[in-house]
Amino acid sequence: MRVKIIFLTLFLIFVAAACQPAEEENVIYVELQADGRLRTFAIDSPMTVSEFLSQSEVDVELGPLDRIQPPRFTQIYDGLRITVRRVEEQQNCEQREIPFKRQVVLNEGLAPGEERLVQAGQNGVEEVCFRYYIVDGVAEEPTQIGQPTVIIEPINEIVSIGPSGELEPVRISGTLAYIGNGNAWIIRNSSTAKQPLTTSGDLDNLVFSLSDDGQQLLFTRKTTDNDEITALNQLWYLPDTNIDREPIQLTIADVLWAAWIPGKANTFSYSKGEARQAPTLWNASNDLWIARIAPDTGEILDLEEVLEPSTGGLYGWWGTFFQWSPDGEKLAFSRADRVGLVDLESGELVTLAQYREFSTTQPWSWRPNISWSPDGELIATTVHGPPVGNESPDRSPAFNVAITDVEGRFQADVVDSAGMWSTPQFSNLINLPDSPFPQGYIAYLQAREPYSSISGEYDLIVADRDGSNPKRIFPPDTNQPGLTTQGGSGLAPQNFTWSPDGTQIALIYLGNLWIVDATSGVAHQLTLDGGASNPVWTR
Repeated sequence: MRVKIIFLTLFLIFVAAACQPAEEENVIYVELQADGRLRTFAIDSPMTVSEFLSQSEVDVELGPLDRIQPPRFTQIYDGLRITVRRVEEQQNCEQREIPFKRQVVLNEGLAPGEERLVQAGQNGVEEVCFRYYIVDGVAEEPTQIGQPTVIIEPINEIVSIGPSGELEPVRISGTLAYIGNGNAWIIRNSSTAKQPLTTSGDLDNLVFSLSDDGQQLLFTRKTTDNDEITALNQLWYLPDTNIDREPIQLTIADVLWAAWIPGKANTFSYSKGEARQAPTLWNASNDLWIARIAPDTGEILDLEEVLEPSTGGLYGWWGTFFQWSPDGEKLAFSRADRVGLVDLESGELVTLAQYREFSTTQPWSWRPNISWSPDGELIATTVHGPPVGNESPDRSPAFNVAITDVEGRFQADVVDSAGMWSTPQFSNLINLPDSPFPQGYIAYLQAREPYSSISGEYDLIVADRDGSNPKRIFPPDTNQPGLTTQGGSGLAPQNFTWSPDGTQIALIYLGNLWIVDATSGVAHQLTLDGGASNPVWTR
């Protein structure tokens, strides 16, 4: 009986189990919106959006730019809608004008407020390219591709205007000449009596030499305004700075340096070079010629070769700088690695001071200026100093003011770390009322950051001839910008010059000509147009 009961129980359990409904399968429904159609798919296994779209039954071919929402890595869930938006990329380029700019240049040759058109303006042309996307047939906002390509450069309109500011009159002894906006200017008696000697605006700043009596002027002009290589420049001569007369073009071109010889009437010396394309600007000949001219016509009467063309030593492509002694009997030179004298009889170069050349890593090479003492026995210059750290000797940032004698018996660094453009210059002797002996000074520029002096700011210093008792005289306040100079404007840029009586200094500050009293430091601005350079002052 008991066995029957157990059997019956098992039978009932089996029948009950057989009568239960089957468990439903796990189905996911997904919608797909693409190409203007909305379709629904049943998915029986987990997958991502990317895997779903790759199935053959979905039949959607995706382009590289098509946009999918939600992102491809999203895990599919029931009721998810996947949207595929078709994207095309298009590009187009258009040309548009570049408006020219108006450039106003002050010109002291014009009356206050007077305007004169120097150069007409012309718009340029540039090409600008854009990229834009078309999404499901609708274009989006375009975006610019890169920078515009200039097809035609604009030409700025240049207008000269006479400055309206007024400057305090200053008495000028001797003859003070300078280059202003590419023209030669001269001042005598009073700073209000500025007179332009040229009006062409094409002086190139390489040569600007006033005879020791202030009567004759040598200068170089550009030969072309285009990019073609012709002559480097042309040498011009003004016979008399006292009268209104047109300059005379000499039969000498490609001049890197030229200067009148003191004490020798109508006689000058020069050195030449050859015009080159960038980056070196020119290739110097490192020669030296002495020419005597007819004062009225500029005809070459005598021509003597003192130095034959040569490579010029280290960085010789930049050239050799020369400086005559006050009596015109001795000639000093400077090159990348030395300063010395030219033997005018044999043509040999005698070294007085030697130093390591400086590597500028620029298309110009450093040459120090040279200044003679009034008696012609001493030379003041700048020498390249030894390394101050782990840099190589040719990259040392140290530049010292040095004095040597013409016999080569001594060389003394009288100012350490003055800067690359220190440009020391002896003054003429001054007869002081409280001293039985004439007094002389030396002026130089002191870099505000001595080890960053290539393009840094400077102060003007006046000291005794041995460098002692230095006194900063300009600018009057250290909070004001310092003096600056630029390499590449000549063999050895002219930063400032002493007056013939040794009491004043003319200098270029913020593009304008100033004079400063060497004792009191009282300064006067002489120009307003910001285009002054190359001051020269003779009796």
